[in-house]
Amino acid sequence: MTAPPAGPSDEGYDPRTDRDWSRVEEEAPGVSRHEPIGLRERLSLNRMGTFDWDLDRGFMELDPGALDVFDLRPGEYDGAPLSLAGRVPAKEGLRLDEALAQALRDGHSSYGAYFRVRCRDGTRRWTHSQGRILHDPEGTPYRVIGIVREATGELADSALLRSLQQERQRQTVMVQQTTAALSRALSVRDVTRVLTGTGGARRFGADGLVLGLVANERFEVIAAAGMLGEVPDDMMNTRLDDTLPLSDAARLRRPVFLGTRGELIARYPRLRPYADLLPAGGAAFLPLVAQNTVLGALGLFHAEPAVRSPEARNLALALAGVVAQSVQRATLFDQERELATGLQATMLPRRLPPIAGGAVTVRYHPASVGRDVGGDWYDVIALPQGRTGLVVGDVQGHDTHAAAVMGQLRIALRAYASEGHTPETVLVRASRFLAELDTERFATCTYVQADLESGALHVARAGHLGPLISNTSRHIDWPEVRGGLPLGLATHFGPDHFPETQLFLEPGSTLLLCTDGLVERPGRGISAGIEALSEAVRTGPADLEELADHLSAQLWADPGSEDDMALLLLHREPGPGAVTTPRLRLHVHQADPAGAAEVRSALRRTLDQWRAGAVLHDVEVAASELIANALTHTESGALVTVELLPGAARRIRLEVEDRSSQWPRRRSPGETATSGRGLLLVEALAERWGAEPRGNGKALWCEFLVPADQAADQGR
Repeated sequence: MTAPPAGPSDEGYDPRTDRDWSRVEEEAPGVSRHEPIGLRERLSLNRMGTFDWDLDRGFMELDPGALDVFDLRPGEYDGAPLSLAGRVPAKEGLRLDEALAQALRDGHSSYGAYFRVRCRDGTRRWTHSQGRILHDPEGTPYRVIGIVREATGELADSALLRSLQQERQRQTVMVQQTTAALSRALSVRDVTRVLTGTGGARRFGADGLVLGLVANERFEVIAAAGMLGEVPDDMMNTRLDDTLPLSDAARLRRPVFLGTRGELIARYPRLRPYADLLPAGGAAFLPLVAQNTVLGALGLFHAEPAVRSPEARNLALALAGVVAQSVQRATLFDQERELATGLQATMLPRRLPPIAGGAVTVRYHPASVGRDVGGDWYDVIALPQGRTGLVVGDVQGHDTHAAAVMGQLRIALRAYASEGHTPETVLVRASRFLAELDTERFATCTYVQADLESGALHVARAGHLGPLISNTSRHIDWPEVRGGLPLGLATHFGPDHFPETQLFLEPGSTLLLCTDGLVERPGRGISAGIEALSEAVRTGPADLEELADHLSAQLWADPGSEDDMALLLLHREPGPGAVTTPRLRLHVHQADPAGAAEVRSALRRTLDQWRAGAVLHDVEVAASELIANALTHTESGALVTVELLPGAARRIRLEVEDRSSQWPRRRSPGETATSGRGLLLVEALAERWGAEPRGNGKALWCEFLVPADQAADQGR
């Protein structure tokens, strides 16, 4: 056999080579430099000792290394395990005893446990005990041989590792939260809302932040959060120089990290007058650079002084990069939106024509998502013979293409209306125009030809929401207006027919036209939106401009609608001696067989709102008979008027006017006759009735007394 080498080889390993090491005063002066060290000395030098526990005698021997671990002197330990109670607190002793007991119950040959020792000076240090349990041939445990060692440094390293892991997790969460929040920011305003909103600074691990942008060699602060006061006015917009930290970081394209407020003021004396506004801790000023372009800088402030680790600095720079990308994207978005909204603004009327006998106001709000451009529009058109054309429409979509189609359609519809065509003809031509465009978009629209001198409204609609009318007593009516398919679709699928409905706007009443952005919300039916609009008009201000602002705020801005919205209000001024009682006027064309049914439906709705009670059915029957007489025995349509007359005894007056001068006569039909009973029914149902001559015809009228209980309800 070959004998082992007597000493180390010439090519030995020396851990001191090529390394920096510090000189330390030796804590074990009795150890020789080269003489062998015994096992016990080796253990003791590593703060480790052994024990031998005789379970039969109840005696535990501790070597000097173990006594040192327990911080005991030889005379302070008598060999009884319970004498260690002065060094091992009761709770720690229970933990150690439970580890041994569990091993005995499970029949294991070893156990181990961490526990804390109370040192002589009152401090506590972690200790680890590990023992081997010896058993006799019958399996009975009789002896425990083990070691004890100091474990404070070991657990401290473990705690540091856990701390580093927690810090990495925290940093990961910060990056994820910041990236997720900024990914939803479209405009620069959205970016600043993310940074200054709830938890904005905390996403960057800071207590406060300031954001500024560079433009034309100047630095402008656009957002701040978590500061001790407002940013001074003379620092909101400054030159791009080295006198302020944010502009300095942007100018040099380099981050600036400072540990305390004192360091910050010492480096930038211009901040000295505003020291009270700055948090007392550290600060970081990070340039925002995207595609080699300096966009601005981000300042992060901390309440406590701190020295940033390399990892923390790298994290701050990474987050600044995320902010820079978001700011660049948002800036481009704002520029595109400004171009789109400018294009859309040129397509809407810049001013409205004056209206004799009335007033008109409009509101338009772009969508709150996308590029803030859409297809909603309004128009007010001066027509021949003192009439006015009113248009509200909506092209499908919320993009620049929808806005472009809207502009072309608005101009075409305005041209057709200005030629004096009827509402139906105007919409037919507009539908054909849209169908011939190189687009797949369709449009909804309501067109009203208004004559404020007489109050006549001729209405046609194409798949759009009908008009609302509010009279002087704030009675709200949604008259039934028949309509056709949306513009474009009507021509494709045919027939492109848009029936015309005649309404009347009484003096002091207001007509409302709007797009669906005012009444529709995700998750809510349009009927609920219509009810909300009715209530808002009923309780809103009387002034037309104030009412428009009220409706826009309450139904569009405050709920945060994502759709664009167009609103048009037309008010007919009350003239001398104008009727101020609630009134409904409808026109029935002679060639329209469904007109009478529509009048009855509108009549029922109106009388129900007036709380007509028991006479509602009588009024409806009388109206049906008088309308039938006018359509059957004359060569004209019928103008139906129903109003609630004032007075102590409330009455409902019904009038049906036609253009025939032939006076009605009451007949006495036989039992088998199929007609001739109309006036007999009217006479039987009404309290009184009669006929009156009109300029170019006559009017049959009848009055019904509202029951006292219903009149009282109406008065409340």
